[in-house]
Amino acid sequence: MVERRAGVFQVMVTGAVEAASFPTYDNLYCKYTIVCGENWTITAGVEEGVSQIASRSSSHPGQFVWNFPIDITLKSQLPRGWPQIVVAVYGLDFLGRDIVRGYGVCHIPLNQGHHVLTITTFTPRPSTRLQEILGWLVGQRPEFCDSTFISKGDGREVVRVQSHGYVTVRCNVIFKGLHRLGFYTTTSGQGNA
Repeated sequence: MVERRAGVFQVMVTGAVEAASFPTYDNLYCKYTIVCGENWTITAGVEEGVSQIASRSSSHPGQFVWNFPIDITLKSQLPRGWPQIVVAVYGLDFLGRDIVRGYGVCHIPLNQGHHVLTITTFTPRPSTRLQEILGWLVGQRPEFCDSTFISKGDGREVVRVQSHGYVTVRCNVIFKGLHRLGFYTTTSGQGNA
């Protein structure tokens, strides 16, 4: 006899952090993290990963290709705290130090099917011109202590940022048991706009 948990649904995500566009940089790598609310549990797969270092494409300047796989299954009783994917792109400066080149965040799509997510990235800016000059000289440019900070709303309104490029994520999303709890979504590419 199979035991069923009446109040649980699952979200399965497979795909890849495919590529990025950062026209002024070279030799970048990407870290992704799946962030979700406290009601969610990861039942299978990997919550975070770090890609290989990719060089700028010779045929498409500013393009970086990683094709770094994502495979995760989560379960919850409520959709509150819906999973998000947080990306942080890093590269080396001219002295060989790791420098953040961009942070970005996007919710996992609410529709089943194949999705292409374009995640716009940004970097924190120093508060003053003096901090900017000192940060460049010392090699400590502004960055978040916790890259998942951007997935939360608290404190973000006071952060100064500058937009830098984007990351492309291709993913397939599957739900299991969502309709049984009375939640309905449309299939990717269909339904209301």
